[in-house]
Amino acid sequence: MKHTLTLFAAAFALLFTVGAAAAAPEAANAAAPEAANAAAREQDLARVLKNRQMLAAQGDARSQFELGSMYERGRGVAQDFAAAVKWYRLAAAQGYAAAQDGLGVMYQKGRGVKQDYAEALRLFRLAVAQGDVNAQVNLGAMHEYGQGVARDYAAALDWYRRAAAQGSGRGQHGVGWIYAQGLGVPPNDTEALKWYRLAAAQGNPGAQANLGYMYSAGRGVPRDFAEAVKWYRMAAVQGSAQGQNNLGSKYDKGEGVAQDSVRAYMWFSLSAQTGYAEAVKNRDIVAAKLTPVQIAAATKMADECRKREFADC
Repeated sequence: MKHTLTLFAAAFALLFTVGAAAAAPEAANAAAPEAANAAAREQDLARVLKNRQMLAAQGDARSQFELGSMYERGRGVAQDFAAAVKWYRLAAAQGYAAAQDGLGVMYQKGRGVKQDYAEALRLFRLAVAQGDVNAQVNLGAMHEYGQGVARDYAAALDWYRRAAAQGSGRGQHGVGWIYAQGLGVPPNDTEALKWYRLAAAQGNPGAQANLGYMYSAGRGVPRDFAEAVKWYRMAAVQGSAQGQNNLGSKYDKGEGVAQDSVRAYMWFSLSAQTGYAEAVKNRDIVAAKLTPVQIAAATKMADECRKREFADC
């Protein structure tokens, strides 16, 4: 199975056994608090949604932005990019920098609107003029990938550094990525590791996944599969498709963890559900090693893991 690095675009263990009948009551009891916690989370989100809707309708820019974010991410409400664009646009028209940045991302990715790099750049620049750090990172990504502007790694690094200097984990990750890949600069694993660690310490999942890769590949550090697994897991439980794929690869190979094809299938499946192509391939390769009963068990594990928002997976 191939391990993959997290591309920086701003946007980044037990073997299966059939349990005895006596274990069923314990499993049922364990499920009860999980269901209660899930219900509590849904109630909290419902209260937040109602509050944001009321304030947004009254013209509060921050609430309009936060409501847009909830629609974009599908938090407490069905994911709806068109609704997200609507609320971002209303807040952005009031000069709310985070909404300008959020609307810029929608144009950059073509979510709820026709993809338009020129409009994304305009919005990012408006937000940057107000000091928005996320917009600085997004401008960096536009320059890195040549979206609406000529590809310019020096400009990308400059924007990432500006954000990183303000403590942005995304900015720190971007600087690390530039050095790890040698984009416009000589490759420098030591420098990459420094920035990945800073970003990973702030919980940036892309940096955590890439730091895991550095340990897995022995780049700039002695190869250490257990350390790689630690960082992959941190990224995976935050929903990182790359982290989930790479963690699945470790379970498949038994590197840094006990070999477990069922759990490997679970992680590959979770990653594949996001459309991550490498995980789709890896899931199908592992499937050939498993029985239908094992695949059903792994699929159930994946569903339960997602319902728990990756807690205790």
